Amino acid sequence: MIRKLLGIAFVMAALGTAPIMARADDKPPITIGFSMELTGPLAVVGKTGLLAFQIWAEDINKKGGLLGRQVKLVYYDDQSNPSNVPGIYEKLISVDKVDLLISSYGTNLVVPAMPVAISHNRLFFGLFALAANRQFSYPKYFSMLTFGPNPTKAFSEGYFALAMAQTPKPKTLAIVAADAEFSRNASDGVRENAKTAGLDVVYDKAYPPSTVDFTPIVRAVQATNPDIVYVASYPPDTVGILHAVGEIGLKTNMLGGAFVGLPTLALKTQLGPLMNGVVNVELWEPVKAMEFPGVMDFIKEYQAKAGDAGVDPLGYFLPPFAYSELQILGDAIAATGSLDEDKLADYMHKTTFHTIEGDIAFGPDGEWTVGRPIWVQYHDVKGHDVDQFREPKTVSILAPDQYKTGELIYPYTNARESQ
Repeated sequence: MIRKLLGIAFVMAALGTAPIMARADDKPPITIGFSMELTGPLAVVGKTGLLAFQIWAEDINKKGGLLGRQVKLVYYDDQSNPSNVPGIYEKLISVDKVDLLISSYGTNLVVPAMPVAISHNRLFFGLFALAANRQFSYPKYFSMLTFGPNPTKAFSEGYFALAMAQTPKPKTLAIVAADAEFSRNASDGVRENAKTAGLDVVYDKAYPPSTVDFTPIVRAVQATNPDIVYVASYPPDTVGILHAVGEIGLKTNMLGGAFVGLPTLALKTQLGPLMNGVVNVELWEPVKAMEFPGVMDFIKEYQAKAGDAGVDPLGYFLPPFAYSELQILGDAIAATGSLDEDKLADYMHKTTFHTIEGDIAFGPDGEWTVGRPIWVQYHDVKGHDVDQFREPKTVSILAPDQYKTGELIYPYTNARESQ
């Protein structure tokens, strides 16, 4: 009888009809849900994040998936509109019943999702969200952003360290920021750092997110004659402000801070020489000191797919961090052998993860235990062609020292001469 049963099993296996070992595609997939900016003003960045997520899903599924199951991404276009976000996450949780939640790109789109995740007691991963958890203190939140345990302060600390190292030291500061979650968080840190540096704030006004003409704002800043100017803007505003600066010929010793979007190729080719002299916070550049294990392999894979996807062909800004985020989730699932979000959160708080963006560990509030922002200056940009941006020839890392590739050109009015 036993021989007969074994014979039948052998025949069925040979015919491919017997699941002797369950394959990943025989089981329901592990679903990861999120919204993403696929249309609207932030789509230029959001779509690069989606491609990075898709590359990770393809990579992990080729290896057999997780827990013997394939991974499936479930996502919706939030149209770059924060008001669309809560409804999407309610649908992901209540209708799609996804196993895990991650966010779309940026503070302004992450924060509206958090009350939904919290109300359902779900683990939540924020992508490039500045201090998104400071008002919630939610223990199941984790941040994919490099600014460490005090992100609002760290976000601008390097800018002021560079400024105050100059001779003569600046005395006055202008702050330009949008009236939105990201810029408000950034501005709080700017004021704290300005106070520490002993700077007199001569301009500090928030503009409506709907602003399209920044000329009056830049003129108002110029009228205060600030020694340095700090800007916290999202990609569409970054373009508008720098065009206004170029038109007016803003005179100041240092300009920059958080012109979000400048690392993307779309903004670089659009702005061209208007970037020259700007000192900005960034997260990663393809320089030898930042070639963490696996990151250049990912960049190569991303760039091979970027053309067909119609996204930023370089992928130096968001993509490697988006991929790293899912690396962390995947590693946590594999290590715990579970999708239980309490177990995952506990493991993620206790573990140092090895990602293509280096080693990452999380503190109690979900921020990185060790910050790693870089401060850069753009220079020698000629025209608007793509090739000048493929290698870091038009950008120098000024700080921190372990990644430094060049010296600050100061003041800003001199740095702009490279136009």
